[in-house]
Amino acid sequence: MKDELERESKWEVDQVFTLPMLDDFVPDSRVEKTSVELTSTYFDTAEHDLLSHNVTLRRREGEDESGWQLKIPHPRGRLELLAPLSKDLPHDLTDIVTGVCLGKKLRAVTRIDTQRNRHRVLGSDGELIVEVDDDTVRAIPADEPADVLAWREVEIELGPHTNKVPTALVDSLAEAGAQSAHYPSKLSRALPERSEPAVGESAAEGAIRTYLRTQIDAIFTGDVELRRGRDPIHDTRVAARRLRSTLRVYGKLLDPRAVGDTENELTWFAGLLGEVRDCYVQRRRLADRLGKLPPELVLGPVAARIDATLLERQLPSRNALAEAMNTPRYLKLLATLQAWQSEPPFGPRIRRRELVTRADKAARKADLRLATALADQRAESLHRARKAAKRARYAAELHKPVRKSGRAKSNIAYYKKLQRVLGDYHDGMVSAEFLWRTATSAGTTVGENGFTFGLLYADEKYAADRAREKVAEIAAAR
Repeated sequence: MKDELERESKWEVDQVFTLPMLDDFVPDSRVEKTSVELTSTYFDTAEHDLLSHNVTLRRREGEDESGWQLKIPHPRGRLELLAPLSKDLPHDLTDIVTGVCLGKKLRAVTRIDTQRNRHRVLGSDGELIVEVDDDTVRAIPADEPADVLAWREVEIELGPHTNKVPTALVDSLAEAGAQSAHYPSKLSRALPERSEPAVGESAAEGAIRTYLRTQIDAIFTGDVELRRGRDPIHDTRVAARRLRSTLRVYGKLLDPRAVGDTENELTWFAGLLGEVRDCYVQRRRLADRLGKLPPELVLGPVAARIDATLLERQLPSRNALAEAMNTPRYLKLLATLQAWQSEPPFGPRIRRRELVTRADKAARKADLRLATALADQRAESLHRARKAAKRARYAAELHKPVRKSGRAKSNIAYYKKLQRVLGDYHDGMVSAEFLWRTATSAGTTVGENGFTFGLLYADEKYAADRAREKVAEIAAAR
């Protein structure tokens, strides 16, 4: 399957708009002009679930651009995944959006016909700098074919090595009457928009809504990437944990009927992600540790033994995650999160003071657990302190918009530092235990011995002890 990064901007223009001359915006450039007709049939669920996550799936037919195209969000634009033109929906693309469409059936939702006057601005070496398309558009909804919507727009797509639209081009478009488009895509203009926050929503409710939506978007983005065979495990797991923490800290401000057992389901999903993530972290961590040892101290196939042992655990965990993501249980969780994006599970009206109070309570609990851990030095207590520090950090992140910025930033920075160092302690202890178990096996295997594993074990124990000492230093400097 081919993919291309699409970086484009859209401009609203009227029917009498005249496109500026494009010959002089880039030195030593030339402009290639062509006209094409494009017909795009868009597929989505009846509820437009794909569009709500800025994902589009279309069958495009045109003189030089025919095929199936799936567009998904990307940090620098949108990634366009391409498949050959066919009559039926291609499974390679529909499998990727199984989670985003909540397992629902996809159907044609609208057809968009475009008369495109294409202007490709090429450098002296023939490389594309920008493409400026003057589009006359007709959108024909599948359910209401008589309800045709027509407009004109200008679309600018950057070339592979162009970082931004030339300023002179932007200025000329504006002078000619073009305005930055309100809609990010033609389809979003043709179909109803995602719902907006309710009128009269309090600042506290707005903070919760924004925080929930950010984490939910990250989970859906992770779902798409996981189905593509990528590994956005960390970001997806953190988003699930932030949501779970929000339910734990602010749960009494929410509607229990709407929340239901979502916290438990998020715990289940984060656990599946964690099984994969922990193996990945250990593989990377121990490979780095091993690489720093002098070669003469690496006795036997140590790297191969570590990698094979961890992969033996990681691959079944990855398969278990993939299987779980196609179950009704998982799709039900996504459906709940999808509903929260437009209708968060608010209880009675939420006030700013209530957010601050509950965030402060989470902070006091984290401080108490940390004091207990520093007093008894038990691994279990340090683990509990780490989880409480996470909740305090996430609570501070959520209520930051409604609290004095300095106090919120201070709490976020402090508990983030604690979480990181306590995480270093945890990772060191887990790696040390793994190395001890692996050494007992390697020490009795022909061609291997436990010497290097012992060195690595000592390194991990030292790192864990140093992290524990640093936790005390951070707490003392508070």
